[in-house]
Amino acid sequence: MVLPVRTHPVVIQGGMGVAVSSWQLAHEVSLAGQLGVVSGTALDGVLARTLADGDPGGHRRRALAHFPSPAIARRVLERYFIEGGRRPGQPYRPHPTLTIDPSRAAIELSLAANFTEVWLAKQGHTGVVGINMLEKIQTANPSAILGAMLAGVDYVIMGAGVPREIPRLLTEFAAGRPGRLTIDVADATRTHYAELDPVAYLGADLPAMSRPKFLAIVSLHVLATYLNRDPQTRPDGFVIEGPRAGGHSAPPRGRMVLDEAGEPVYGPKDIADLTKISELGVPFWLAGAYATPEKVAEARAVGAAGVQIGTLFAMADESGLLPSLKRRLLGELAAGTLRVRNDPRASPTGFPFKVAELDDTLSDQEAYATRERICDLGYLRAPVERPDGSVGYRCASEPVHMFTRKGGEVADTAGRKCLCNALMANIGLGQLRRSGYVEQPAVTLGQDLAGSRRLIELHPQGWTARQAVDWLLPA
Repeated sequence: MVLPVRTHPVVIQGGMGVAVSSWQLAHEVSLAGQLGVVSGTALDGVLARTLADGDPGGHRRRALAHFPSPAIARRVLERYFIEGGRRPGQPYRPHPTLTIDPSRAAIELSLAANFTEVWLAKQGHTGVVGINMLEKIQTANPSAILGAMLAGVDYVIMGAGVPREIPRLLTEFAAGRPGRLTIDVADATRTHYAELDPVAYLGADLPAMSRPKFLAIVSLHVLATYLNRDPQTRPDGFVIEGPRAGGHSAPPRGRMVLDEAGEPVYGPKDIADLTKISELGVPFWLAGAYATPEKVAEARAVGAAGVQIGTLFAMADESGLLPSLKRRLLGELAAGTLRVRNDPRASPTGFPFKVAELDDTLSDQEAYATRERICDLGYLRAPVERPDGSVGYRCASEPVHMFTRKGGEVADTAGRKCLCNALMANIGLGQLRRSGYVEQPAVTLGQDLAGSRRLIELHPQGWTARQAVDWLLPA
């Protein structure tokens, strides 16, 4: 389908969770003429586990047949694909983690995984597709970005940190040259880097690549001004995210103050100055409580190119959330009982994290208490330099004795949830432990539910991504 040419999309569909912003969802939003976005978090794990489940529908194998390196695609399939899926009671096979110095197998899985997700989202239309990354997951980002670029991704969007080196990385990869990111390492006595050479992995199979546009997600004009002042750090645009947006959000400026419900209190200092944003001369989108037609119009009236919206699409038919979870969310939404808590302790990153309060998920204290602390996926681990100069990794949601042995403080472990395993469970890829325990979900949404409440009135059985776009942008 050929879509009308537009300088900038009005609606950016948020890149949510682990594969909640699935290729199916991004495809439908792009088909509707807006910016469909796949989540770039933990796609290596998503691919490995989907193949272990027999690749329902054959979509990943269809995409891998188009991967530029047939040898890499073959190795990934040989290692992870199980014809007919795992036998009952069989846990998922572990896959290698993306460290500062990862194995070749880890890089190849990441390249293939990000390629497949973007490639599938881009089929059957000429619209634009983006991929959303977390700056906090630094060691995974080079291979994830390169894999997405191999599939022709149009936008890279990144938040949860200061993504000052991404513009240069995109330029280097587009030229087929090695890319490098500085990695934040606790207790470091020297600078640490993660490097990736496209030629070293794809050789003669490396195709010509285009440089995608880069959008930085920021919460304040101060950070936007900092990134914009240098051509080496300047993004192609900004997403200005308010404190009610879903997932990870910036903590309040200054000392953390909690309200009676134990949630962070935000004030005027936490709101971006849109006049100063406009003066930067680059396009920007507003996010966090902009999910109604009126709010879209309001954003454009103040100079924004449009809005980024997550929650409305997280509950759409095509999102990757388990259907059973989606039904529960829609039921509570219709009943007016759905509540989303901004939990200052849930995420091991230290950033506040929005969690929908649902029974029998990790938002339920009893369900949380029954889970054995374990960190075996490691996406949110923090690198730490050991006394001998080597780099180790620790996570505030791992067993307390292991965390403190690596130099962490006991106080930092209180209330921390294993989001990596929980977000996999959200999409039906939760690990089965040898004890019989099955990893439980933790659903993240934004705290602004105004648009979703209006849509459930119009569509009591739920809505599609296309219906959401058409409602947001009436003719």
